[in-house]
Amino acid sequence: MTGAANDGALAPVAHDLALIRVAAEEAGRIALSYFHGHREMDVRMKGGTSPVSAGDLAADTFLREFLLKARPDYGWLSEESVDVSRTRRLTAQRSFVVDPIDGTRAFIEGRETWCVSVAVVENGEAVAGVLECPALGFSFHAGTGCGAWKGDTRLAVRPAGVRPVIAAPKKCLAQLERAFPGGFESHEHIPSLAYRLAMIAEGLLDATVVRPTAHDWDIAAADLILAEAGGRLTDLDGDPVVLNGESVVKPAMLAGGADVVRAMMGVVTADAFG
Repeated sequence: MTGAANDGALAPVAHDLALIRVAAEEAGRIALSYFHGHREMDVRMKGGTSPVSAGDLAADTFLREFLLKARPDYGWLSEESVDVSRTRRLTAQRSFVVDPIDGTRAFIEGRETWCVSVAVVENGEAVAGVLECPALGFSFHAGTGCGAWKGDTRLAVRPAGVRPVIAAPKKCLAQLERAFPGGFESHEHIPSLAYRLAMIAEGLLDATVVRPTAHDWDIAAADLILAEAGGRLTDLDGDPVVLNGESVVKPAMLAGGADVVRAMMGVVTADAFG
């Protein structure tokens, strides 16, 4: 197992990727032990609108303890322990950005489309990322310059078709009709944003429109997986997303292959979200 960072030196990205793959796999096992009522979920609401379960918290505790023991010089940002080390994450050369269960609503409802998301971020970009999908029985991973993978299969976004398949809020459909005059197919809602982005990397979706107020932990690992598969995640103006900054809340975003994202830019606007 990879050891701790010494004297502030950064581990090679490949070592970080190996570390977070081990961590995400174990966190997935922990979360899965709560799935389908195997253990008491103890669901609560945070902020009045967002659920959190005992599975989220148990996976988060494991990830934080395991990863920071291995890399004590790294920063930490997680949905379930938001900014326990804000100063450290803003000054560290690298930080872990984690969502212990992305798609908590699906997890609570017994649906399988949830995942453990773990990324290593440096200079505002993910350099290693893992999505562990234990209920589905597979995982995604990527490292900068190393490609995106689902298990042992290398991923690539599919070429733009005549009628792209797009997962988007209903408020955006009228704008998408203008972006794609030849038509498009609307995909059903996928609660886990991270998994939705991985579906684009895998070629199961062509694009998605992301509502404003997504957070870094929702997208960090999936952003890299999508990029390494040849796709893009941008704001509505086409600018790249910066991770682990002062604010971790993101504006509305577009994701997909380059041609599909280009078609949506300037047509899908913030007006759609009110």
